[in-house]
Amino acid sequence: MSYFSALKEQHFEFTIEKYEHFPKQTFRNRATIASPDGKLDLILPVVRGSKAHTPIKDVKISYDSKWQRLHWLSLQTCYRSSAYFEFYEDGLVPFYEKKYTFLFDFNLALSNWLLKQMKINQITDFTAGYEKDVPPGLDFRNKFNKKDIHEIDMKSYFQVFSDRNTFIPNLSIVDLLFNQGPQTKLYI
Repeated sequence: MSYFSALKEQHFEFTIEKYEHFPKQTFRNRATIASPDGKLDLILPVVRGSKAHTPIKDVKISYDSKWQRLHWLSLQTCYRSSAYFEFYEDGLVPFYEKKYTFLFDFNLALSNWLLKQMKINQITDFTAGYEKDVPPGLDFRNKFNKKDIHEIDMKSYFQVFSDRNTFIPNLSIVDLLFNQGPQTKLYI
C-alpha cells in the first residue's frame, strides 16, 4: 500500500524505470496479504537465469510451479468473506489465468487495473534507458524492499480476520480494495 501512497503524493504522475537491474528481495515480484495467521507473502517465481544484471523489463516469470493457482486460492481463502471480493473477482481472475512472459508486463497490467478500480487517471511514462540521476525525493526504486519495509502512517480500516489479528498495516493494495471497495482511494 505504501507504493500507492507514494504515487498519490506525486498526484499519480510518475515514470516507470524499465532498465534497472532486477533487484531481489523487493516487492517487484511479491505481495503481502492478510491470512488467518497474520501476513502471507505471495511470491511470483522468476526464471532462474535472471541474474543481478538483467533489466527489469527482461525478467521472465517462471511457470515451473503452479503459483497462479496457489495465489488465486490464497486470495479466495483469505478474502472471500470480505465486503468487496465478489465485486472485483471477475476483473482480477485473468491475472491468475493468463501466462504473462515478463514480470514487467504482469506488474504493469495489474497496476493499471488497480488504478482503474480506484478511478485514478494515471499518467504513466517509461524511461528510455537507465536513469542514473533521479532526485532523491522522487526515486522510489530502492524504497520498497522486503528487508526495509517503508511503513506509512495510515488510518486503520476493517480487515478480514480482525477477530484474530490486530490491524495489519501496509499490506497489498488488494487488501484495502477487497475490504473498502470504492473507498480505497481515501485510505492511501
